[in-house]
Amino acid sequence: MKHLFFAIIICCLLSACHNNSDVAANKTDSAKNAMMPLVESMHKQLQEFPDSTGLRLQYAFTLDSIKMYKEALIQMDTLTKNDSANYGLFYAQGQIAEDANDTLLALKSYSRAAHLYESPDVLLALANLYAELKDDRAILFCSRVKALGLGRDKDADCAFITGVYYARLHKGDEAIKYFDECITNNYTYMEAYIEKGLVYFDAKQYDKAINIFQLASTVNNLYADAYYYQARCYEMINKKDSAILRFKQSLQLDPTLDEAQDHLKKLASE
Repeated sequence: MKHLFFAIIICCLLSACHNNSDVAANKTDSAKNAMMPLVESMHKQLQEFPDSTGLRLQYAFTLDSIKMYKEALIQMDTLTKNDSANYGLFYAQGQIAEDANDTLLALKSYSRAAHLYESPDVLLALANLYAELKDDRAILFCSRVKALGLGRDKDADCAFITGVYYARLHKGDEAIKYFDECITNNYTYMEAYIEKGLVYFDAKQYDKAINIFQLASTVNNLYADAYYYQARCYEMINKKDSAILRFKQSLQLDPTLDEAQDHLKKLASE
C-alpha cells in the first residue's frame, strides 16, 4: 500500500534475489556490494555539493534500497532540518523510517507531513500504522480519506486498513466485513485476501482459511504468500505432503521467504 513519493529517482536502483534462501542472502550482499561504488560516488558528490537537495534525497533513497537505514535517515534528518516546511521530505522520511521498523519516527514524520499538507497518501500512511497499533485514530484517518470521494482504489485502501484495525483487535467478523469491502472495490488487492484468510487461520478454521488462500492464488498465481499460507493451513491439519508442496511453490516464487524454508526443514525432520 505504500507509495514511495520520489520512487522515480531510484526505481532503476532496486534489485531482487532469485534463488533459494541461502543464495538469496548471498545475492542481497552482492547487490549491496555492487551498489557501493555508486554510494561512494554520491557521497563524494555531496561533499562537493552539500546544498543539493535532489542529490541528498537520491542518496538517502539509494541507501534505503540496500537497507542502510541508519545512514539513510541521517540524510533525511539533514534534509528536513534544512527545509522544515517541505511536506515531501517528511513523507519520504516516514517511509524510510517504516522500512527501518522505526514506528515512532515514522509516526512523527508522517504527522509532520500531514500538518504541512493533508494528502490522502500521508493520511493513509498514518492510518496504516495506527491500525497495527490498535489505535482508533486509524478509523478517523480512513474516514477522512473516504469522505474525499477519490474513487474505488482509495476506498479499497480505507477498507483494508479498517479491516486490519479490527483484525488486530481480534474482532474477526468486523475485520472480514471490511476485507470483503476492500476486495469488492479492488478484487486484485492481494493483502486483503491474506488478512481475511488469517482471521480464519487464527480462529483455527483452517478449511475456511485454505479456501481464501486458494482463491488468492487464482486471482494472482504468482503471489507467493497465497501458497505459503495454504501450506501453513495444511501443516496445521497434518497434511504434510500438501504442506511441503505449497511451501516449495512459495519459495519458487519468492526465494526470500525464510519462514517457508524453516517450515520445510522442520517437516523434513519429522
